[in-house]
This record gives sequence, structure tokens and C-alpha cells, in this order.
Amino acid sequence: MADVLNGSAARKAGDQSTSELVQRASEQITTLVRDELALAKAELAEKGKHAGVGIGLFGGGGVLALYGVGALIATGIIALSLVLPLWLAALIVTVLLFAVAGILALLGKKQVTQAVPPEPSAAIESVKADVDEVKHAVKDRSRA
Repeated sequence: MADVLNGSAARKAGDQSTSELVQRASEQITTLVRDELALAKAELAEKGKHAGVGIGLFGGGGVLALYGVGALIATGIIALSLVLPLWLAALIVTVLLFAVAGILALLGKKQVTQAVPPEPSAAIESVKADVDEVKHAVKDRSRA
């Protein structure tokens, strides 16, 4: 384009043949697509960097929360040890934790069992019914 404007050896757009214009448009489209892909790549790299940092910070927060839960459990044991022997307070908290873990595991197993088999049974039956309906409609039309 700069060649056309500054009067160099290139001919004006009105003087160029159709094949030259198509070739020029093709080159410009190729350049445009390359530039757009480069922009998209740079944008995705920047977003990926932010996502990576965010995931790392989120994971760090999760680890600290886990330590906080441990400290809370220790606090519960210490609080119980004010009225019971320390070993008994620790045993009670341990049994309570295992009981909660067992209940959660059973509830999780029940949820997984409800998800099996993974195929959508209701949708499959509905499609089979639709196919049967279409078959009957085609047979009825062919008889008529």
C-alpha cells in the first residue's frame, strides 16, 4: 500500500489486473491472519501465566487451611484435656474423626453407585421410542 501512495514502480489499484488484486488481497489476508494468531497466542500466554499463579496461590491457601484444620483438632484435644486425661481426649477426637470419615465415605460410595452405569439410560430409551415411532409411521404411510 505504501508503494502505491509514494508513487514507486507499483501501479495504482485501479490500473492493476484482477489477478494482481486477488494476489495482493491474499497476501494481506495471510498477513492479517498471522498477526491475529500472534495476538491470540500472546493473549493466551498472558492468561495462562495469570491462571498458573492463581492456581499456585489457591493451592497454597488450601495447604494452609489443612494446617489450620490440624491446629483446630489439636485445640479440641487440648480443650477436652481440661476435663479428661490427655490420652482419653485424644482418643475421643480420633474416634470422632474416623466416624465422620466413615460416614463421608459411605455417602460418597452411595453417590458413585447412583452414577453407574455411565450411559444415559433415560435418553437411550427415549431415542429407541422415537425410532420405533418413526418406523411405525413409515410403515403406515407405505400401506396407505
